[in-house]
Amino acid sequence: MEFFELLGFGAKGWGALILTGMLLTLCVTLASLAIGALIGALIAAAKLSDIWWFRVLGTTYTTIFRGVPELLIIYLIYFGGSTAVTAIGHAMGIEGFLGMPSFLAGALAVGLISGAYQAEVYRGAYRAIPRGEIEAASSIGMPPLRCLRRIILPQVLRFAIPGLNNVWQLSLKDSALISVTGLAELMRTTQVAAGSTRQYFMFYIVGGLLYLVLTSFSERVFNSAERRSNKSMPRGMGQV
Repeated sequence: MEFFELLGFGAKGWGALILTGMLLTLCVTLASLAIGALIGALIAAAKLSDIWWFRVLGTTYTTIFRGVPELLIIYLIYFGGSTAVTAIGHAMGIEGFLGMPSFLAGALAVGLISGAYQAEVYRGAYRAIPRGEIEAASSIGMPPLRCLRRIILPQVLRFAIPGLNNVWQLSLKDSALISVTGLAELMRTTQVAAGSTRQYFMFYIVGGLLYLVLTSFSERVFNSAERRSNKSMPRGMGQV
């Protein structure tokens, strides 16, 4: 009975807090994926550029953000960002310490990491496009922007779906590290519930199961998107 009482929604239950944390985990991961998509597209374009220093810039970014531990990046963004915000506040005559919002710091940190991995996904997807299609569009005088919109982007997105699925799963797990900033996401709420009740084993098992629910559900969404995107293609073309 104690099990159901602790996980319920009553006065002694932690169910509502943990589910709110789960929703916050989903929101911060979606925000970080969107930030990473923008950064990843720019870095992929830089690494595919004919200009050498663009390629060096893109390679440097992916090397740093894939090589440095995720927790260190979160600390740098959260505490470094708070220091910068405080300095700006002092310059504007605002006294005291101004902390960076935990959600913003977390989404930005995980988004920067996600951008490094998404850049490689987009770069690989672009190279999977048959060169003949782009050359044919150029030979009939199709403007570059129309070629990008009608030929390149749809195929890059289609080829990128399996890789984006992996990046999403990584970002979802990385979001647990944001708990060090005090953001009440799933990992943080599970820790608070476990520490307050001393039921560590039970609440950490529940937290793990909820992460599995999120990853399993999102994998089904990505698999469905991949099947839909492959329907319009000839059988076997670009399919694993």
